[in-house]
Amino acid sequence: MGNYFKTTMLLGLLTGLILVVGEYFGGKNGLVMALLFAAVMNFVSYFFSDKIALSMYSAQPVGPEELPRVYDIVTRLTQRNGLPMPKIYVIPSESPNAFATGRNPAHSSVAVTQGILNLLNDEELEGVLAHELGHVRNRDILTSSIAATLAGAVTMLGRMAMFGAMFGGGGDRDERRGGGLGAILMLILAPIAALLIQMAISRSREYAADASGARLAGGPEGLISALKKLEVGNRQIPMDVNPATSHMFIVMPSMPSAESISNLFRTHPSTERRIAKLVERLGMGTPYPA
Repeated sequence: MGNYFKTTMLLGLLTGLILVVGEYFGGKNGLVMALLFAAVMNFVSYFFSDKIALSMYSAQPVGPEELPRVYDIVTRLTQRNGLPMPKIYVIPSESPNAFATGRNPAHSSVAVTQGILNLLNDEELEGVLAHELGHVRNRDILTSSIAATLAGAVTMLGRMAMFGAMFGGGGDRDERRGGGLGAILMLILAPIAALLIQMAISRSREYAADASGARLAGGPEGLISALKKLEVGNRQIPMDVNPATSHMFIVMPSMPSAESISNLFRTHPSTERRIAKLVERLGMGTPYPA
């Protein structure tokens, strides 16, 4: 229920923000247009956010004949743990990464890059795929997918508000609303709001998916080794990603240095801390939650 509540809150937050901006810049007519826009965005976010995320990275669906290595691992993990078989996609990028998306376990997809297939051995790849299935089992894939769509929508909303104030408003409204100043504020605040949406759901869910993935795989060793390789691999081969979707990947595609102030705005916990938590549980003999 927790993730469904988060999803409802995200959709409600976006609706409220769109209505406020619509009324601010367009008065009554702007409020009506904003309401229609919010209704469309909520519908699209719920039913099509996964397809949007996959299409952004030109992910191609593959069958067991085309990618038997991944299919064998995912089939084994899902059958052993009572999960539905997700659809499998490959992203044509040499940067090593992966993500899961979908509305629920029965409508889920797992996407892997060509780079991760080239980099990891079978045990490490199993750890990564188990992590992604952990997201599926924890039912946070819908929240993650919707957050990606909403983050992009909030940023787009800021740009629309800027151009609306520059070209669409009358003189009295510009004076009353702050004119260009209001537009500049929206342009600045919209990406920040989008980032806050991502950060609100990302860090804790990665720890939970790590723990669940270790449980699904029967141990954390493969995931630990994979995270070490992925940390290095993403630094060597950066991936050109939309910032609105960076939280979906197993490791953050852009890797700030440990000393950078931009760590404050990371959508993922540090890889070192994730590994430390897995190692700590392993050393203490603490069982991993399902």
